[in-house]
Amino acid sequence: MSDRIASLSITETGNIHRFDVVIIGAGAAGMMCAAVAGQLGCRVVLIEHYTKVGEKIRISGGGRCNFTNLHCRPENYLSENPHFCRSALARYRPSDFIELMERYGIAYHEKARGQLFCDGSATQIVAMLQQECAAGGVQWSMPTSIREISRQDEFRVVTDRGVLSAPALVIATGGLTVPKIGATPFGYRVAAQFGLSVVNPQPALVPLTFDASFLGSFGALAGVSVEAEVSCGNGRFRDQLLFTHRGLSGPAILQVSSYWHPGDDLVIDLLPGQDAERWLLEQRSSRQRLDNALGASWPRRLATAWCELNDCARALNELPEKRLREIARDIRAWRVSPAGTQGYNKAEVTRGGVDTRELSSKTMAAQRVPGLYFIGEVVDVTGQLGGFNFQWAWASGYAAAQAIALARQGA
Repeated sequence: MSDRIASLSITETGNIHRFDVVIIGAGAAGMMCAAVAGQLGCRVVLIEHYTKVGEKIRISGGGRCNFTNLHCRPENYLSENPHFCRSALARYRPSDFIELMERYGIAYHEKARGQLFCDGSATQIVAMLQQECAAGGVQWSMPTSIREISRQDEFRVVTDRGVLSAPALVIATGGLTVPKIGATPFGYRVAAQFGLSVVNPQPALVPLTFDASFLGSFGALAGVSVEAEVSCGNGRFRDQLLFTHRGLSGPAILQVSSYWHPGDDLVIDLLPGQDAERWLLEQRSSRQRLDNALGASWPRRLATAWCELNDCARALNELPEKRLREIARDIRAWRVSPAGTQGYNKAEVTRGGVDTRELSSKTMAAQRVPGLYFIGEVVDVTGQLGGFNFQWAWASGYAAAQAIALARQGA
């Protein structure tokens, strides 16, 4: 498809090219919006500053792209306005994207908890979206640098390939995650230019780092994982927790990281679904060492390190009942204090973004700037781990495209 993109590119420097909509950002949301708008009769140009299209799709899910989740609900999203995502998600569901995949013969499977992945390569999804854009007559301009955006009667986008004009402008530039594949704060700057507020962006779905004290006890456990229930604020997740040379990771930590703010503690249940106190008290007459007993449920190295830290690496019958109750409490609610995150290079998504109070939840259009739309990760809607962020990209892109096509018909 790269040859096709090159042949469709806008190349006549200095000329003005008029379209119904200019879409900036050829990621998941941008390509979905372009394809739908084009197939609804709009003249569309899709601009991308990076040299490759859909790179975040390509590298996601270990190269197989967790493209949606069967159990997608508004409750799976974090935003300062938690109801904002409802309208778009209701109008473009996981079943709609699955139908598109099946039309192209792309095989997929459910990995766990409704998470759907390609059987083959994520590049199949990129190619599918490119073909959908081609079906809508979408023109491409990439790699293209934007020099200026202005608005009078229409939006005027000055690029290094020429000047583009359209009554509608869609910002689908994503967040700040993975800067090595082109992430920039461009979308936030456009919002600020037009007077829209932005919720402070932060890395999300990201490993957490810890101080030297924590690493002194657990840093040597890098690579060890255990099932745990981790909570912070309104987030509570039961999944695998992974020790790393910098702190903690794994699905449970990535999930809860979206709810963590500097200064917050995490509360970790290391025996989820079990009554730790009852289990310990039932064994209080045992000669077995506590670390050996815990080793039946935890990796041995974790049991050893945890008991040494808590000064309880002794036989169970040597530990008073009061102490056993304290140990049970600590197992059930181990409180740890992250020092920070591993940042945007390791984050899967950006929390925060264009304030949803500035946008229509039905159309994704700016309330105070007619014709300006924001979709996908650039908006303050952050999905949980498991395909929810891609579903938001598809749904928000579809919502904006529908609105743009309807506005064109009424023009």
